[in-house]
Amino acid sequence: MSKNYGATAQSVIEHLGGSNNVIAVTHCMTRLRFVVKDENLIDVTALKTIKGVMGVVHNSDKCQVIIGNTVSYVFKEVTALCHLNEQESPDTAKVKLTPKVIGAKILDALIGTMSPLIPAIIGGSMVKLLGMILLMAGVFEKTDPTLIILNTIGDGAFFFLPIMVAASASIKFKTNMSLAIAIAGVLVHPAFIDLMAQAAKGVETDFFGIPITAVKYTYTVIPVLCMTWVLSYIERWVDSITPAVTKNFLKPMLIVLISAPIAIVIIGPVGIWIGTAISALVYTVHDTLGWLAVAIMGAIWPLLVLTGMHRVFTPTIIQTIAETGREGMVMPSEIGANLSLGGSSLAVAYKTKNSELRQTSLAAAASAILAGISEPALYGVAVRLKTPLIASVISGFICGALAGMAGLFSHSMAAPGLFTSVQFFDVNNPMSIVWVFAIMALSIVLSFALTLIIGFKDIPEDDVDIKSKEEKNAIEPKDIAAKPTTV
Repeated sequence: MSKNYGATAQSVIEHLGGSNNVIAVTHCMTRLRFVVKDENLIDVTALKTIKGVMGVVHNSDKCQVIIGNTVSYVFKEVTALCHLNEQESPDTAKVKLTPKVIGAKILDALIGTMSPLIPAIIGGSMVKLLGMILLMAGVFEKTDPTLIILNTIGDGAFFFLPIMVAASASIKFKTNMSLAIAIAGVLVHPAFIDLMAQAAKGVETDFFGIPITAVKYTYTVIPVLCMTWVLSYIERWVDSITPAVTKNFLKPMLIVLISAPIAIVIIGPVGIWIGTAISALVYTVHDTLGWLAVAIMGAIWPLLVLTGMHRVFTPTIIQTIAETGREGMVMPSEIGANLSLGGSSLAVAYKTKNSELRQTSLAAAASAILAGISEPALYGVAVRLKTPLIASVISGFICGALAGMAGLFSHSMAAPGLFTSVQFFDVNNPMSIVWVFAIMALSIVLSFALTLIIGFKDIPEDDVDIKSKEEKNAIEPKDIAAKPTTV
């Protein structure tokens, strides 16, 4: 990755149609996520040729530019160049609703809401794991105040997840954040939690005669996500019917008075049922196929990351870990998927004669193996050269099968890598430690060997010089004759 982040940002914006074409931009661990006014101005081919860009995912007016571990630096440059706060939002175009469009909108809402929350969730998970390790090591007893406080620190992001979701979703759905948080706060208020606990025991509970379903909202995502979307429409409707002189007090009062009961009586329970149904479907597959489900997930995980579909599993993982303390299908499959991409990148670094590709591959391998961040390896090496991706898929299947057979579970949702391997340690099963490191080692070795056996088409060293000249003289890529060699 080039350290000239300003030049990278400038080139990205230019090929997105200029700063005036950018409506919004956010970032996750490795990607810049853009929303643009006119998708026809996006030059995907040119974006892929920018030095420092590892890949591009374009879908309608959404464009994801994969940068890698230095994405936050490029993001700062992009926001400075775009002056997003000074721009006005364009009129929303009418789009015909089809199953494909609806599915894309749901996925976009889920990803757009959850991506900003991942650091807090991972941070909390790792603190909880620290408490588990200290308990395993006998440093503290379960009743020790220090351990209780550590666990509380780690659990904060999970317990108050509805409030975090409300804040993030309010940005996505362009509604008032404080009102969204206030309504989510009702669902996790101690008095309401006690009321729901009584309802769960059979005590009749109603609101103005309307029965309320006993539901626990802490640790959940879908109910508040749905409610914040509904809130965006309620807010606009209330704004249209309230006189200007009363907006300061009447508008927020009506919004809360309408939205909160709807959340409690209708949207909340429906959201819980949706989330439970999704979780039940995912883990029914796991219960039915056993280790084969983990193997299949390990094979297709890189393909899910390519499309952004991997974020669909985030709410399911969070809710499962919150309810049971562990997750046994998606997270264990990522061990083989992530480290296999790292192993195949190491093989490319070992065999390639291209010095720039070697540096990229080594950095990508370190990111995938040590930290579990596989996108630099996926976009910078595997997709670029094709055959390392095949090697990673095969290795991911085999290592996923072993993780399933070993009965590994994750107690966190941090990306699996050497630094986060502790999340798979089971206090009741010391052999889990052996299995984790054995599968990690096998993932690296197997994908490394498969990449060398299958081979890959190397990028000649002189292509780098040509590309530099091309950028300097603005020569079109079609004028350059590439001569790939086979390794």
